[in-house]
Amino acid sequence: MSANVDPVWGRDGSPLSMMARNVSTRYIAIALESLIGLVLLPFNLSHLGQSAYGLWALTASVTIYFSVLDLGYGGALVKFVAQYRAWRDRDALNEILSTMFVVFSLVGVATFLVTAAVAWQFGRFFNVSPNQIETGRRLLLMIGAFIAVRFTTSVFGNVVYGFQRYYLNNVVSMSTSVVVALVNVAVLSSGHGLIALVAATTAVRMLALLAFTWTAYRVFPGLTITLRSVRRVRLKEVTGFSVYMLVLDWSAKLNYSADAIVIGAYMTTSAVAVWTIGQRLAEVAQRVTNQLNDALFPLVVDSDAAQQTERLRLLVLEATRVSLALAVPVCLGVGMLVPRIIEGWVGPRFAESATVAQILLAVVAIRVGCAGANSVLKGAGRHRLLAFTNAATAVVNVLLSVVAIRFYGLAGVALGTLIPVGIAAAFILFPAACRRVELGLVRTLRVAVWPALWPAGVMAAVVHVAAPLAGTNLYRLAMLLVLGGLTYEAVFFGAALSPVERRFYWSKFLQLTRRRRAVPVAA
Repeated sequence: MSANVDPVWGRDGSPLSMMARNVSTRYIAIALESLIGLVLLPFNLSHLGQSAYGLWALTASVTIYFSVLDLGYGGALVKFVAQYRAWRDRDALNEILSTMFVVFSLVGVATFLVTAAVAWQFGRFFNVSPNQIETGRRLLLMIGAFIAVRFTTSVFGNVVYGFQRYYLNNVVSMSTSVVVALVNVAVLSSGHGLIALVAATTAVRMLALLAFTWTAYRVFPGLTITLRSVRRVRLKEVTGFSVYMLVLDWSAKLNYSADAIVIGAYMTTSAVAVWTIGQRLAEVAQRVTNQLNDALFPLVVDSDAAQQTERLRLLVLEATRVSLALAVPVCLGVGMLVPRIIEGWVGPRFAESATVAQILLAVVAIRVGCAGANSVLKGAGRHRLLAFTNAATAVVNVLLSVVAIRFYGLAGVALGTLIPVGIAAAFILFPAACRRVELGLVRTLRVAVWPALWPAGVMAAVVHVAAPLAGTNLYRLAMLLVLGGLTYEAVFFGAALSPVERRFYWSKFLQLTRRRRAVPVAA
């Protein structure tokens, strides 16, 4: 081991360099996964058929809920890994990791037992044809087994995140995505069906868990997990923080993953496939536009601990404005062109997916625009309000979806998500964040929200005029989205911002680029 690598704590890299690697590899991973998903979806549909693909999406939606069985410990563990690393307390950190390894192993066993129970009653829970019941059971058992093992090994992934080296996990994820895509194509091209496809891709993902384990030992050479280090007091310590993370996680899953299950219960697996296509586009928009807010939470905690109200106030204003400036052009552009995108992507038979996508894209714009305010609530002492509001929103979402699906079909399910999310953001969470930082709501709307909204009118005019020229060709539609986005950003930075604000953003950009150039010299 080289001289500049601690034998216990590993290498201490430049914070700026690690941040650049973390963020850049995350965006590369998102772009790669999105591209693979866009290419594979029509390929899988053509080889599997709409009904089989819908069955696959339905079983995947069911197992998504099992991730909430981590009881909030996953999010809490990252905090404690980072904390004890900073204190250089190896014994305490290994005690926490050993304790959580046992906890997650038990959760994994419970997950598989729940999966087996759902598989046993699969035909009773969902509106599927008799010949799909056995296939659905096998899919659930395979996916459930993978999730159970992933629970056990999740401790290692959290070590990497807590050491701020998650670019290593990003590289593993990208490599896994490529291999899974190749295996997917090979299995279906050779004439095999859905069960063989899921078995092969699940085996690849199982092997990837070994790579995530290896990265943990690489970043933390002093990592030692043993039963002798399991401590009840460590479990109590982590639980005190994880309980609210649990509520937030459950609420998010119920809010944004329950719809496919509602559709599967009241409609058909073909309808689930139509929904999934619209939802997939909204999920891509969410992932592309929300990466900024993922890095905001530690800064909020630091500012609150130092009682820097003015800094928190600035965070709310800037995070809201910049988040909206990222989300609005993406959601607006895709929303305007989504009928053409879907026709060129998977064909006119999925035209109903366009309405679903447009409503869910509005949900994405609200979520991303309010994410900065939510981070302030979570990190500055208002996490209880955030947790309980999100829980109530999730319950109302499901109830509205169950009622609306009877009258409006898939559009009603999407509206069941939009209405409670919009009301909670506009009337509860965003005003509460403004009150927390002693910021007037009218001023916030004028300074942070309005400058990010009105340039959308100019962009909409450009996209509307040029859309017929693009037709349904995906390449031309992508170029039109880029043109619309550039138009929005030009108006936003050139006219919506004041000269003082433009100089502020420009100075931050120059500061960042100068630091990046200085890193190799300093090293």
